[in-house]
Amino acid sequence: MNNKNLKYSAMLFLSPALLAIFAFFFLPVLAAFVMSFTDFDIYSLNHLWRVRFIGFENYKKLLDDPVFWKSLFNTFYYVIIAGPLSVIVSLCAALMLNSKLIKFKAIFRLTYFMPVVTTLVAVAIVWRFIYHPRFGLFNYLLGFLGIDPVDWLGDPDYAMPAIIIMTVWKNFGYNMIIFIAGLQNIPEYLYEAAILDGANKFQLFRNITLPMLAPTMLFVGIVTMIGFFQIFTEPYVMTQGGPLDSTLSIVLYMYREGFRWWNMGYSASIAFVLFIIIFLGTIIQFKFQKRIFG
Repeated sequence: MNNKNLKYSAMLFLSPALLAIFAFFFLPVLAAFVMSFTDFDIYSLNHLWRVRFIGFENYKKLLDDPVFWKSLFNTFYYVIIAGPLSVIVSLCAALMLNSKLIKFKAIFRLTYFMPVVTTLVAVAIVWRFIYHPRFGLFNYLLGFLGIDPVDWLGDPDYAMPAIIIMTVWKNFGYNMIIFIAGLQNIPEYLYEAAILDGANKFQLFRNITLPMLAPTMLFVGIVTMIGFFQIFTEPYVMTQGGPLDSTLSIVLYMYREGFRWWNMGYSASIAFVLFIIIFLGTIIQFKFQKRIFG
């Protein structure tokens, strides 16, 4: 079979998947992009002639919307704190489970990975009870230390940190498995040669483990950032964006505008602003990773 026939065969086998991606991804994205330049709302669902093209008015409105800026600040606060914390916890757990001193590694891996495969809504509901100001486990433990109960989800100062703690616990197991795979691909002879040269554990970690894990860390960082920028379920189930919009994420605000107030055009503009933010964040991570690890 010549190269031309191989090319046609490949396209034939790829065409069903490509058509599905085009129909269920690219077309809806294109429709949403066009919608972001209109005043599409609930009254336009059965009467498309009511839709008006308004240009960049939705995007201009975002600049003057204090709730949008509040949700954007909350989202960045969440990503900047929860993202690195989740990666650090995942890396520490992976280093521990990759150590030769740890026994029953399979049990630990299963235990740490179980929250990842648990339904997020169920986890959020359970953690609502854990954070209960009167009967919650956290306040029960604080009582032993003589500390007054904390209204974790009802106080604007504690609501977002409470969600961050739950999110890190829920998601670190996924990145941990990826880090373990990366650690197991590092050649053992590199450590043996460095030990013979007198390197200590910190030098081994700094000069061998981190550089060799650079591709893995880049993948984990980008996937974690993209996922955390789209935080929705946790604040929706646990706080509904409160108190005082202190946990209102940009995706939750987009949902509120689109499916509670039916401002579809405005909601679509929020979605594409979020896309630009994630795209820029991904580029920055690529540049930062290349500068640090070469």
